[in-house]
Amino acid sequence: MRDALARGMTVEEYFRLEEGSPVKHEYVAGEVYAMSGATLRHNLIAGSIFGALLGAERGGPCRVVMGDMRLEVASDKYYYPDVVVLCSAVAKLDVVARGPCVVVEVTSPSTARVDRSEKLDAYRQIPMLLAYLIVDHRRRRVERHWRDVPGSDWQREEIAGDMQGAVPVPCLDASLTLDEIYRRVDLPSVSEPDSLEYDSDVD
Repeated sequence: MRDALARGMTVEEYFRLEEGSPVKHEYVAGEVYAMSGATLRHNLIAGSIFGALLGAERGGPCRVVMGDMRLEVASDKYYYPDVVVLCSAVAKLDVVARGPCVVVEVTSPSTARVDRSEKLDAYRQIPMLLAYLIVDHRRRRVERHWRDVPGSDWQREEIAGDMQGAVPVPCLDASLTLDEIYRRVDLPSVSEPDSLEYDSDVD
């Protein structure tokens, strides 16, 4: 469970806080959470994903943005995902993105549980979202949640270890390999418990 920095804050108050704060905060139903700094490993993984997907834009209608852009997940939820694929209109001076097609979160020791529980539930409620990728920071593993079209059932798979299969990225008609994602990243040898049980009945 995360510890809230503030409780009972309105969305308007949260926006004003973000305008003047050097630290980014996420907002969940009145509760505000400060975001801690990321490790070099986290940044390398997120940067490799961003670079690969940026090259896949190819002048199409979708754009790839990194984690400094706030994402409206619901009217009372705002997160800063590591990488987002947007196919809806976004002005160059906008500070809030809406209607993503793909969301990518790279885990960290402080966020892994939230990424696989709270954020998984929240992201799957976004009407236009087609894929949510949870990229492990400790071993070669991507947990992919996806659906074929908006409104269809969510599915789940893992691409891990030495698997050569690619991770499909909808809307860009692209894919990512584990070699691309973990390029030049030294990973520790660790054991990790199985991911949380996946409930395919969530709307």
